[in-house]
Amino acid sequence: MEVIESRIDTKSEEYKKNEHHMMALVADLRQELERARTERSEKARARLKEQNKLSVRERIDHLLDRNTPFLEIAPLAARGLYDKKVHGAGIVSGIGIVEGHEVIIHANDSMIKGGTVYPMGVKKGLRTQTIAMENHLPIIYLVDSGGAYLPLQSEIFPDVDDGGRIFYNQAILSKMGIPQICGVMGLCTAGAAYIPAMSDEVVHVKGTGAIFLGGPPLVRAATGEEVTADELGGADVHCRESGVSDYFAEDDEHCIDIIRQIVKALPPSRKAEIPRREPRAPLYDQNEIYGIVPRNLSTPYDVREVIARMVDGSEFLEFKARYGPTLVCGWAYIHGYEVGILGNNGILFSDSSLKATQFIQLCDKRGIPLIFLQNINGYIIGKEYERGGITKDGHKMVNAVATATVPKFTVIIGASFGAGNYGMCGRGYSPRFLWMWPNAQIGVMGGEQAAQVMITVKNDQLARQGNPPLPEEMVEQIKAPIIASAEREGNAYYSTAQMWDDGILDPVKTRDVLGLAISAALNAPLRDDRYGYGTFRM
Repeated sequence: MEVIESRIDTKSEEYKKNEHHMMALVADLRQELERARTERSEKARARLKEQNKLSVRERIDHLLDRNTPFLEIAPLAARGLYDKKVHGAGIVSGIGIVEGHEVIIHANDSMIKGGTVYPMGVKKGLRTQTIAMENHLPIIYLVDSGGAYLPLQSEIFPDVDDGGRIFYNQAILSKMGIPQICGVMGLCTAGAAYIPAMSDEVVHVKGTGAIFLGGPPLVRAATGEEVTADELGGADVHCRESGVSDYFAEDDEHCIDIIRQIVKALPPSRKAEIPRREPRAPLYDQNEIYGIVPRNLSTPYDVREVIARMVDGSEFLEFKARYGPTLVCGWAYIHGYEVGILGNNGILFSDSSLKATQFIQLCDKRGIPLIFLQNINGYIIGKEYERGGITKDGHKMVNAVATATVPKFTVIIGASFGAGNYGMCGRGYSPRFLWMWPNAQIGVMGGEQAAQVMITVKNDQLARQGNPPLPEEMVEQIKAPIIASAEREGNAYYSTAQMWDDGILDPVKTRDVLGLAISAALNAPLRDDRYGYGTFRM
């Protein structure tokens, strides 16, 4: 492989302006993440201390092997939703290492609304289970939940991707042979009671842990029976009498120690084999990414400069370098794992779409994971290009992305608009993981484009009626709210709040995050090519 020759002038005024802009975005991101981690009421903190419980972060720290990384999933889920205080959707979820095993953890944060589950909390739970299923990762539930947040029960209970799907997935995980271990560290009320009931092994904490379908208030209302939470579903009840729980724990620390012993006894995972070599750092400083990415998404730049600061030794074997230049494709290594990278250098044309299709097929046949670096405004449009077959050529690329069986990873490093989102493996195309950079934007199209389309449609209507076009002041009145809405709903924070992604990344951390994600993905076998490819329209 050849080393990418960087042409970036790190002393230029443009570089410095870009760097300052991106560093400000990253500083905001760090502030948001810190707020999500630490902003809790004094009342909630006092209640936790009174119950002699560890916080959710302390529980996870105790659970993970020392000095090992934790890849948190969707840490800013539900940001700005509800009362703006349901940080992380009330759940901490992520991939870590326990007794040498890669696992995924799903832990309720009882300091947020007593651990009650909001609609986005359900979505985060389902996402956690999807990651477990796709990557064959054991899942550890640390349950401390008052059940569904009842004022929003219609958004939590009845639909195909609502609360009941959590337990459906538990049954599927069990059928797949994926271990599920549950620590009952607080209330497991109503639907939350099924999480331990459907897990393989359950560790139950004395005094604070309780499992019941209906809590003491509901029992009193329904039957008139007066009963405490511990009498109704405490550790002694379920370890001695019902048999729901398997291990009796004296406190949170003891519970976590037992969980670690359970994980230690699991059989070792047999990782899928892909081409590997000794890891090497990039030749170029990763911090230079800050100055490479333009302040304005419409400003072009060479994605190879980003790749050079992300891959081992800055080495890259480019595929069809002179053909379809608006898409860069090639092979490289990240933390020793061979990957195929697709990065946008402009709009997708027929030639770049065909190049992508061939490249994806090659990687899929060779068992090489795919990484998509999205900065795309879409596929080319216009009479000439429609006659040239852009629709069917774009279809080939979308088909190949959808049917590729190797692990796929997507990072939105700029724009993600229109069908370009699909062709570059957006959320709907099942990448194992998808992240955004803080400068990223996503939508059907950019705000200015959307506004211009609406103006054009309106003027066409007026012309058919024999009326003059809209006056300039009315054009501005129509455009302003459309642009404002697109900017509000298309930015990275809106996306991550809705869990359209797995989190916003500091660009400098992208290489390490990809390395962790690739390692986790290899716990699942590379799938058989049972169906091959769909029909490519020629």
